[in-house]
Amino acid sequence: MAHSVKVGNVVIGNGRPMALIAGPCVIEGRQQCLRLAVKLKELAGREKIPLIFKASYDKANRTSIQSYRGPGLVRGLEILKEIREKLGLPVLTDVHNESEVALAAKVADILQCPAFLCRQTDLILALGNSGKPVNIKKGQFLAPWDMRHIIAKLESTGNKKILITERGASFGYNNLVADMRSLIIMREFGYPIVFDATHSAQLPGGRGHESGGDWHMALCLARAAAAAGCDALFIETHITPEQALSDKGTMIPFAQIKTLWRTLKRIVAIVR
Repeated sequence: MAHSVKVGNVVIGNGRPMALIAGPCVIEGRQQCLRLAVKLKELAGREKIPLIFKASYDKANRTSIQSYRGPGLVRGLEILKEIREKLGLPVLTDVHNESEVALAAKVADILQCPAFLCRQTDLILALGNSGKPVNIKKGQFLAPWDMRHIIAKLESTGNKKILITERGASFGYNNLVADMRSLIIMREFGYPIVFDATHSAQLPGGRGHESGGDWHMALCLARAAAAAGCDALFIETHITPEQALSDKGTMIPFAQIKTLWRTLKRIVAIVR
């Protein structure tokens, strides 16, 4: 069984209750982000959900040059810091290059390596050397057993506060497939396993100028991952996803989260 990783006041793995990593794809503004964080915290309190808030200050891997990227490093971290301090929620954000690691580490409780960048050695080493918990997303182009090399890079820094996230594998053009065997295989590395239901339901570049996808499929995949025994579920959510500035097709409406989580708790209770 994977050992546990402490992220703020949330402990993930080693038989602990399944955690939820949730928030918008990208920070669209202070009020939007804070409003969603408040709603998630209230829901987590009522449903006893171990919650980590996630949001990106910059999405550097967009499909098109016209795609919205976010408020940027400085303003984005200010907003995440406010959420962390006012609401007492641990926060996660992704980092796209090693020059941003030190600043992000001052605010975020967990740093995330995007799937496309999981083989960038300098970035992986910088994340490890930050001393913060690190969430590594498995690249869409990798077999699950190939993650051992990325984990070894992180471990070389002495950092063993590692989470491993499955987010689907490339399946032909503009499509992904989620293989639940990946969760079982990667668990053998000894670290908690996260399932990214949102991006596993994505159709990369599927709309030509942007990625598509179907959030209804994310609900189904989340249930399957809970049955397979993941330690945490990663989802992107929005109060009005049809108005989202990024990944609107796969953003799970906030109104769906309570019902989904209650279903997942029942599944986890059975398999455990």
